[in-house]
Amino acid sequence: MQLTFTDWLVIGLYFLLNIAIGWYYKARAGKSVSEYFLSGRNVPWWLAGTSMVATTFAADTPLAVTGLVAKGGIAGNWLWWNFVAGGMLTVFFYARLWRRCGVTTDVEFAEIRYAGKPAAFLRGFRALYLGIPINCIILGWVNLAMVKILELTLGITKVEALAVVIGLIALTSAISTLSGLWGVLVTDAVQFVIKMTMVIVLAVVAVNAVGGIDVMKSKLALVDAARGATTGGTGSVLSFVPDIGSAWMPVITFLVYVSLNWWATWYPGAEPGGGGYVAQRMLSAKDEKHSLLATLWFNIAHYAIRPWPWILVGLVSLILYPNLADPETGYILVMIDYLPPSLRGFMIAAFAAAYMSTIATQLNWGASYLVNDFYRRFLKPDATDAHYVAASRGATVLLTVISAIVTFYMSSIAGAWKLLLVTGAGTGGVLLLRWYWWRINAWSEVSSMVSAFVVSVALQVWGGYDTDKPADFAWVMLITVAVTTAVWLAVTFLTKPEPTDKLVAFYRKTRPSRFGWGPIAAAAPDVKPSGDSGANLIDWISGCVLVYAVLFGVGKLILHETMAGLGMLALAAVAGWIIYRDLSRRGWSTVAE
Repeated sequence: MQLTFTDWLVIGLYFLLNIAIGWYYKARAGKSVSEYFLSGRNVPWWLAGTSMVATTFAADTPLAVTGLVAKGGIAGNWLWWNFVAGGMLTVFFYARLWRRCGVTTDVEFAEIRYAGKPAAFLRGFRALYLGIPINCIILGWVNLAMVKILELTLGITKVEALAVVIGLIALTSAISTLSGLWGVLVTDAVQFVIKMTMVIVLAVVAVNAVGGIDVMKSKLALVDAARGATTGGTGSVLSFVPDIGSAWMPVITFLVYVSLNWWATWYPGAEPGGGGYVAQRMLSAKDEKHSLLATLWFNIAHYAIRPWPWILVGLVSLILYPNLADPETGYILVMIDYLPPSLRGFMIAAFAAAYMSTIATQLNWGASYLVNDFYRRFLKPDATDAHYVAASRGATVLLTVISAIVTFYMSSIAGAWKLLLVTGAGTGGVLLLRWYWWRINAWSEVSSMVSAFVVSVALQVWGGYDTDKPADFAWVMLITVAVTTAVWLAVTFLTKPEPTDKLVAFYRKTRPSRFGWGPIAAAAPDVKPSGDSGANLIDWISGCVLVYAVLFGVGKLILHETMAGLGMLALAAVAGWIIYRDLSRRGWSTVAE
């Protein structure tokens, strides 16, 4: 793809804008660790929520969605659509609790909830495990997407593309280390507008390239017939839910997605009960109200607003490039072959925006684990804030180097997604219940993490399961969740509960529902008992209905199924009204759960 002087000018101006924002927030970020990692806990809901959305919209996301559509049809997106239920749990049952606990990172939570050496071990272990290997896998697949984009658009080798990516990481790292979370949040908001605009433009261009929506649908019917002849299955690539005997996705895989994944599996950006950079944004919010609203906006935008431009390009790529060895590259090929030359610079800038918003967050988030939860906690507890800010900048550079090495050896984005899903399978139950059941202890979390990793790896290495195959992925998930749940429950009952004084202190601080905390609540009668669990449950159900109804309603309208689309949007409006009415009743204020 040939880039003109104007294209390079647009790209250059984009990078200058990011540098300017980073430089503007440099002085504020250097004031303290709280400012560097949490923006002084003074972030409005719309900025925190938009930053969450921008972070989950990386350069890898359109490519991975294109690959999912190529292998599983539209229904292939249930790999991540299933997390709506977990996301809405975070909104209505956990967002306010996170803001109340007052920690700097979600890993620090271990020593708020648990006591003694087990709590310290859990905090240190999670800081290193999530901060380095897991975070660098995430950084690796985000880098890989940018490498694929550069290989195809600039016509260079993987090694050359990786060298360019390292330069982009260095620039992003410089901005992140200069500006802390404030700079990350503001650049995220700017980048989100840029990248959403351009993916919508590309979707329109792609659909027009095959003759419009109706022509696209008729051509996809031929793709269905060819797939069915090869596999012996039936069904349509356009089905939102897989048909019985689908040629695109086994029903068992879909059932595992909707019944198991959303609550049982740890996955970045969709952690059961909240965690990672989502928790970081909730912790940085002005108050509990802003924490809840930020997470609500994130889930609506993440699942209901963003997907269709990517899906449309994925569907078009099935028509234009039916036999790609790497279907994820179909998205890039549509851009190269059909995007008007006048828009190519903007599109490259949009991909850079998608890439840099995620990289900046992952670097800042990972550094917060390494510095706040390991270096400061265990190695150098009495240094100045200036020292820790400098250490945070050093940790950012370390993560940059490791992630580049990981990228070189990685080949599949969706495969990396699935790897993290199965290695975290079964841990979700502990992460959800640790807030609402006093009996959970530090060893519950440790045992769940270890058993999930061991079982999932054993099934793949020695059991012969391939998680890139939908049916195998489903069985790995089922077995891993069953074994992991049995292990952590057994460990919970075979080990002592946390000390009563520690549990009482946690209960006073976070004020979770009285249900599940009976013995502890009895020891703290002055804490206001829960009165909103039923309302939260109704809001959770309404939130799930709202997101899915908007998602499918918009999809039906795009595919020219007008009445079905309008009906779903009407249902979404009712669900939204129920949530608005309840939150207004509470005064949109800081109330007990």
